[in-house]
Amino acid sequence: MAHQYPVVTIFGPRQSGKTTVVRDVFPEYEYVNLEDRESRDLAAMDAKAFFARHQPPVVLDEIQHVPELASTVQVLVDERRHDMGRFILTGSHQPLLAETVSQSLAGRTAILDLYPPAIPELGDVARKSDTDSLIFRGFMPELWRIPELDPTAWYRNYFRTYVERDVRKLINVRNTILFEKFVTLLAGRVGQIVNLHALAGEVGVSSTTLGEWLAILESSFLVFRLPPCTSNISKRVVKSPKVYFTEVGLAVYLLGLEAPAQVARDPLRGNLFENMVVADALKQRANLGKEPRLSFLRTGSGFEIDLVASAGGETRPIEIKSSMTWHSDFSAGPMRFAAETPRAVSPTVVYDGADMDFSNGVSARNFRTFRMV
Repeated sequence: MAHQYPVVTIFGPRQSGKTTVVRDVFPEYEYVNLEDRESRDLAAMDAKAFFARHQPPVVLDEIQHVPELASTVQVLVDERRHDMGRFILTGSHQPLLAETVSQSLAGRTAILDLYPPAIPELGDVARKSDTDSLIFRGFMPELWRIPELDPTAWYRNYFRTYVERDVRKLINVRNTILFEKFVTLLAGRVGQIVNLHALAGEVGVSSTTLGEWLAILESSFLVFRLPPCTSNISKRVVKSPKVYFTEVGLAVYLLGLEAPAQVARDPLRGNLFENMVVADALKQRANLGKEPRLSFLRTGSGFEIDLVASAGGETRPIEIKSSMTWHSDFSAGPMRFAAETPRAVSPTVVYDGADMDFSNGVSARNFRTFRMV
């Protein structure tokens, strides 16, 4: 992208590895971290003086602290419109930053999303880790770089920092306890269709407010919505999205689970496994620089496909099962979808067992070897 656009903007959740990636890929660029107060104050007060001190090519890390800097970047880009890759911007995706970048740098920047590592990126580490440990630890880079870190304590600090630093800036939350209660309730409904009207009564605020809070969580990369898809299978399909956590380890923490053995026994273990797989599909698509194009199907009669991947006019039905043992009925849903949906390809079951390919066209893939193409 840096060979095709004057600016590359990388969004992603905090601690997902944005700084590590840009400093590794662009070692010859000057690096400016806008978390640093001196740099941040100069950028906010005098953008011209800032760029006189920090001339491109330059990496501007954590630009959400000074989103108005994008306007000056636009001016500098337009002065040398054909010079590619002069500015690399990173930021935790927040509404004001997203709006500023889309308005000021439209047509001038490529936008990429960087999530925590996908399972294939962990290589042998993922293959050697048991499933419940993977779900419990999650995929934040720091937890894999320093294996002795306690995931429960790490996610507690991560969430508290998010609430104290980001939430208070983004929305007027008088009582952060209610916001935290809402996020905890979402963790208890991971992989399910969320009814904000029902949750409003439990949290004690209006469904409109919960909708705003959900949008904030989504723009901060803490959760994402999986939209429903349409299908020839039935005219009556569920039209509300499902909600998943970008980082399954955070959902585990919010559920109060403090060890892999507790994950194994929890009634939501299957939901957490599904969250891990769906989030991994999202990461793999983002790592290719592509739109997710992921959805799910649920009809009024109860027929469901956990994940539907669309690309090039084709659709791939994916059933997700947390079982380690193969059962023939796992393939029924993907086979029906493939039979009744035009241009359906590669019906797949992702589970915790061995890879297998069947004569009916269904593939069974262990979640560690599952690949989005």
